[in-house]
Amino acid sequence: MKSLDQLTDSVFYIMAGFIQPRHGYAVMNLIEEITEGQVVVGPASLYTIIKKLMKESYIELYDDSDSRRKIYVLTSKGRNVLMQDIERRKKMVEFAEQELKEDK
Repeated sequence: MKSLDQLTDSVFYIMAGFIQPRHGYAVMNLIEEITEGQVVVGPASLYTIIKKLMKESYIELYDDSDSRRKIYVLTSKGRNVLMQDIERRKKMVEFAEQELKEDK
């Protein structure tokens, strides 16, 4: 994966979904629910992204011996990347909103 300075929407949602320990299927459902179906991440995409996030150390396996599924959680490195991307997205929205106000 290239540097994740700018996260794609799918990667952004997946990382946000792993702020709390969850398994992949739960994150897929959460994303679809939160976005009211506007963003749907399929299993193949999800697990490809999970593999890349693990490689970058943005997420890690969460030790939950009660679960039969793999549970992942965002690492501190992943949190920093996500917070930086949130700030970048805020600036994008603020810029667009300001331009729209001035266009009236």
